[in-house]
Amino acid sequence: MTPSNQLAKGLRGVVLGGNQIANTNYKEQLQSVDINKATKKIDDLNTISLLAQHTHYYIEGVRDAIVEGNLAIRDKYSFKFSQIRSQKDWLDFLNKFWKDTEELAQLIDAIPETKLREHFIAERYGSYTQNIRTMIEHCYYHLGQIVLLKKMIE
Repeated sequence: MTPSNQLAKGLRGVVLGGNQIANTNYKEQLQSVDINKATKKIDDLNTISLLAQHTHYYIEGVRDAIVEGNLAIRDKYSFKFSQIRSQKDWLDFLNKFWKDTEELAQLIDAIPETKLREHFIAERYGSYTQNIRTMIEHCYYHLGQIVLLKKMIE
């Protein structure tokens, strides 16, 4: 398995289906969450919906950056989303989350090993490998929050 394949497998594992590290993944956790649970506010914590959208924001942004060669996402916008108001909107969002994650995984799979060591868009962002690994770790961080929120809600 190439380094690109390993990175793509890691992304698929945390989002789409795998339990190598956390014994769960986003798809497993979010498929049983309805709109009421997804948007339930507990004290000053982020909602499940907001955390999922935040995670998707980075996945979509990295995917677009690989395709377009421009990193348009910004941390200051990473928690600013239209509120998901209906079950249909929630399911549509989840389907987009799964689709965009698979598209990014396919792009990662195709990155030549030499390119993994190159700068991701600009030198200040580090290498492709570093950015992809960091994004996967970021996914696990918020997955843990989602798991805890689900337990608090249920």
